Amino acid sequence: MGALTLAAAGSLAATTPQDVPALDVVQQRAAAEQRASRGGTADDQWQLATLKADRAWQLADGAGVTVAVVDSGVGEHPDLNGQVLSGLDLVDNSGNGRDDPVGHGTTVAALIAGRSDDGRGVVGLAPKAKILPVRVLDKDNKYDDSRVVAEGVRWAVDHDAKVINLSLGGGSASEALAEAIDYAFDKDVVVVACVGNVSTGGPTEIWYPAREPGVLAVTAIAPGTQHQLWQGSLTGAQAVLAAPGTDLVGARPGGYWKVQGTSFAAPLVSATAALVRSRWPDMPAADVVQRLIKTAQDLGPAGRDDSFGYGLVDPVAALTAEVAPVRVNTLDTAPRPGKAGFGTAPPHPSGTPTPAASPSATAPPGALPRRERGGLNLALVGVVALTGGAVTALRRAGLRSNRLPYSR
Repeated sequence: MGALTLAAAGSLAATTPQDVPALDVVQQRAAAEQRASRGGTADDQWQLATLKADRAWQLADGAGVTVAVVDSGVGEHPDLNGQVLSGLDLVDNSGNGRDDPVGHGTTVAALIAGRSDDGRGVVGLAPKAKILPVRVLDKDNKYDDSRVVAEGVRWAVDHDAKVINLSLGGGSASEALAEAIDYAFDKDVVVVACVGNVSTGGPTEIWYPAREPGVLAVTAIAPGTQHQLWQGSLTGAQAVLAAPGTDLVGARPGGYWKVQGTSFAAPLVSATAALVRSRWPDMPAADVVQRLIKTAQDLGPAGRDDSFGYGLVDPVAALTAEVAPVRVNTLDTAPRPGKAGFGTAPPHPSGTPTPAASPSATAPPGALPRRERGGLNLALVGVVALTGGAVTALRRAGLRSNRLPYSR
């Protein structure tokens, strides 16, 4: 099995940290914190207005639905009080997923299920959903084995997640993760992933696992009535939906920050799936996926395109439109050989994982033609490039999480 590297690929104020002076990053973050300390973050959440959240909440609020956030953990934050279940820590192997030294997972979780009961702070699009945290990243924002992410997906499925959010990705496919996603499909779970961000020297095609057939792959749009594609979003044939992904106020342990990246567009699609599953608890995952596709607001060229997929996710339409049911996930166009639709889940791994064989030019009999065997190079897609210069500047400036104010 090749190495797995998980590292943030977006930034607070630019696609990559080298694109913007560190001072600009600090100033934008400080401005977000100042607004937050005055209790003004609710007014800054343009994504809620764009997605007509107030109308959607008249129909569903996410109650009864668990959304797994497979990420850097989900830390303590007033916006998430009472919203987060006991999860799993696959980094330290001795925790419940509530430690988030990176901040990324906490931001994702609040965009999905931030509290709406006091009109303050970050409000999630599905404010009554519950978050199941699964930590797969260490304090340096990386991990060395894609099977850890796969294990996290399987664990989330086995612990009643109805939607799984994967705001991470990389250039290479992983058979272990592909099988875990198949397992999720077989267990009637919706899987959402970000497409990835443009970065110097990084992948130019949509990242994996977003390009895994059956996954809702999400691109990002920028603020404005024209719904322009965010310039940092990757595009490609596997793009399925678009959602707001830049100039967002994010909750993080200790306070708030301004974030952008496809990492933060994906949770808005996950939240929409949670709204649908809240309104219709018995609706199969395949029909939830179909409903989100069929009700999306078409952007760009007529019909599906590589920038916006089928269009901007539309929670209100998804909760009101008549959509014919389907038997299978229509995005799952390349099931395993001999299988139909979601296919049959592989057995759950037990004990110590056995290292996979090295990739070879000729696949052995029975190999999956749609997936690369071997390693997965994953990266969190958004927030701040924790391996780059921007975060170094932030840390040197003393802007650590324990110094940030709350708005509540």
